[in-house]
Amino acid sequence: MTSTLTPPSAERAVSARAGAVPRRRTRLLALPEVRWAVAATALFLLALPLQLAGAPAWTWGPLYALSYATGGWEPGWEGLKALKDRTLDVDLLMVVAALGAASIGQVMDGALLIVIFATSGALEALATARTADSVRGLLDMAPATATRIAPDGTEQTLAVEELTVGDTVLVRPGERVGADGRVLDGVSEVDQASITGEPLPAPKQPGDEVFAGTLNGTGALRVRVERDASDSVIARIVRMVEEASGTKAPTQLFIEKVEQRYSLGMVAATLAVFGVPLAFGEEFSEALLRAMTFMIVASPCAVVLATMPPLLSAIANAGRHGVLVKSAVVMERLGQVDAVALDKTGTLTEGTPRVVDVRPLPGPALDEDELLTLAAAAEHPSEHPLARAVVDAARERRLHLPDVRDFTSAPGVGVKAVAGGRTVQVGAPARLLDNACAATDAHDASPVAALAEELQQSGRTAVLVVVDGTPAGVLGIADRLRPDAAATVVSLTALTGAAPTLLTGDNPRVAAHLAAEAGIEDVRAGLLPQDKLAAVKEMEGAGRKVMVVGDGVNDAPALAAAHIGVAMGRAGSDLALETADAVIVRDELAAVPTTVALSRRARRLVVQNLVIAGVFITGLVTWDLVGTLPLPLGVAGHEGSTVLVGLNGLRLLRDAAWERAAADGAGLTEQG
Repeated sequence: MTSTLTPPSAERAVSARAGAVPRRRTRLLALPEVRWAVAATALFLLALPLQLAGAPAWTWGPLYALSYATGGWEPGWEGLKALKDRTLDVDLLMVVAALGAASIGQVMDGALLIVIFATSGALEALATARTADSVRGLLDMAPATATRIAPDGTEQTLAVEELTVGDTVLVRPGERVGADGRVLDGVSEVDQASITGEPLPAPKQPGDEVFAGTLNGTGALRVRVERDASDSVIARIVRMVEEASGTKAPTQLFIEKVEQRYSLGMVAATLAVFGVPLAFGEEFSEALLRAMTFMIVASPCAVVLATMPPLLSAIANAGRHGVLVKSAVVMERLGQVDAVALDKTGTLTEGTPRVVDVRPLPGPALDEDELLTLAAAAEHPSEHPLARAVVDAARERRLHLPDVRDFTSAPGVGVKAVAGGRTVQVGAPARLLDNACAATDAHDASPVAALAEELQQSGRTAVLVVVDGTPAGVLGIADRLRPDAAATVVSLTALTGAAPTLLTGDNPRVAAHLAAEAGIEDVRAGLLPQDKLAAVKEMEGAGRKVMVVGDGVNDAPALAAAHIGVAMGRAGSDLALETADAVIVRDELAAVPTTVALSRRARRLVVQNLVIAGVFITGLVTWDLVGTLPLPLGVAGHEGSTVLVGLNGLRLLRDAAWERAAADGAGLTEQG
């Protein structure tokens, strides 16, 4: 073995990649919505500079026409189908508005409206496809084949779908478990973070339950199958995500909720403005001009832009600060949140076990560095997460490790090696104490057990270090709370009026300790994915608008069912990232309350813009009905209001808007 502390080996990296879940991705251009949106945008970008440069209309006019056709035919067709069902669809309204703009010479404005709507539809289609990809890819976690042991002891490799309840399967070291079942024979440690979210592998021995798709450690296990493949926990997670996504209430922007009635009213009013004067003898051309002017000034363009620019600006600003908000609907809904549920591992905590306590015992008279040096040297060849935590702690202290030989590892017990001429054992206190104290006074076990219990009571995982047969010290290992976790909990409490709830698959003692550090009182531990989903449904059933923040496969059903799902991006699973409505790309937990506060600022700007648009529309419509509003003036007033509300919404693009939202989230400014 090498005598210096080295980074993780290439073999470890290859192993990690080998255990990863294959990724399935729908190609971007495989979606027709994306192809049409790209074509419409490209044609618009070709036409715009020609028009601005003063080129003849025949050079840019056909390009704009093609942009209208490629970007508008699909929403227009869907709108016509909706019209057949006696529903005036917003997409059809936008196509009509774009054509109306073109009819009065505002060709570029209409094309821009078409491009915006085509792009929005493409992003929605892409998000739907990617979520479906991740749900299907989740099934790849379970292996395709398993080794079944026949009654006569022979082994047979077969597809996991062919396994039946009662079969016995062999799970070799490093393999994924092929079916949900119970251990009959063998001792090992199984990484089941994908199911429970626990940061450390769970020790398994006869009688313990194991789940399909989880990764076996260094021991071999014989497992009796207790569920069919179609009823495994992984399969149920897939069904829960699909059901939660399918039954989630339809979401609409605020303006879309009134758009249907407004649109019908505008169409009816336009026909009345044209038909009534005509019936009383007004000339056809004058009646048509008045009706066209009315249609333009009453058009909801300014109303639509009252909503979109603030929300899109907020999305862009959040994106610059490491938060991916997937749609304007999501940005609007973020501001409605009044309850928060947080995952623990990888969300509230860093998700990586670390040595937080080094406690030497008086017997061998080792100091902290000496104890950690011997423990890290013995653990260095091991692939266990606890071993990596010990080695990383030694690396942080720049300790030099002695040569190691005669390394052995016993699943569920620990490791043993000769380091610097001394025999070192590192592992579970309960397992090592019997062996270590057998050759010494039985009373030696008492202080060691008391120290291990003290660390475990404080939420640590206790690891005993035995040197030359004598207990030398105990290491406390824990998943550390994120530095900004406590402040985030305070901010979310201030924003929503209620303290967040902790939902975790980890054990209650560890969960309670970390929750106390973060300032959370409502702790629900030991939860499987369906339990988290049930907890979210319970809160939403009580009338709360719940935001779930998580990062793992086990969080995906809850993320899908919640009013808003937010995923931590750095270590988040594919399924969590695709299922969530927003992703914290930089893994900064404090960005969550800031984004909520930014959404609320955007919603306030939307209300301001609706007031501005309403004043302009009311004034211009009144002028047109009771007087004679010149068409150019009507167009100018309509376009002016559109530009005004657009510019007002763009205020949220500035960095100062994010800083003010951060202050709002921290409770440093007045909420208004």
